[in-house]
Amino acid sequence: MDNNLSNNQAIIIGTIEDEFVFNHEIYAEKFYTFTVKVPRLSGASDNVRVMVSERLIMDGEYCIGDMIEVTGQFRSYNSYENGDNRLVLTVFAKDICHFDEEESKNPNTLFLNGFICKEPVYRTTPFGREITDILLAVNRSYNKSDYIPIIAWGRNARFAKNLHVGDNVKIWGRIQSRTYQKRISEEETITKTAYEVSINRMELVEKEEKEE
Repeated sequence: MDNNLSNNQAIIIGTIEDEFVFNHEIYAEKFYTFTVKVPRLSGASDNVRVMVSERLIMDGEYCIGDMIEVTGQFRSYNSYENGDNRLVLTVFAKDICHFDEEESKNPNTLFLNGFICKEPVYRTTPFGREITDILLAVNRSYNKSDYIPIIAWGRNARFAKNLHVGDNVKIWGRIQSRTYQKRISEEETITKTAYEVSINRMELVEKEEKEE
């Protein structure tokens, strides 16, 4: 198995929310982005951005409202807009297919094996809930890395606050989106979407395991 692929495995199931929009072309291969609405158990949903090669969709008909399954990796890249540099997070599709709604399957799963690249930040909400923010670097082919913001809750937050830069951890969780308001002038605000990973389970990779 490709070690880089096994370090980063994402599966999302949901409905196509918008049209496929051309993003870039490399070596005569075009890539498109679109949004998938992924349901949560709570009844809410996450709007996850997906990047897909034209070669994966040229033989299938995909329309807004279709239920699909996307398998791939959760990746990051820098986008320069209006002089600002921001981190953009997308699911890079390795495979895409229509999904049978009668199947029973977790619609949002993610596994990452990476390294802490920023000191964890521990905090509590006004209601006393514990949260730790982590930035994880996940290695990719060609000496590249993806930088993924992660949130740990409760007992995982207590565990994560004691981690340090350079620690190798494995995490299992889901991709989530949240909207927020950004003020751009005294009179105007815009709605933006942030993406992060919510942890269900995490483990510290011990030295012996790394050597194996």
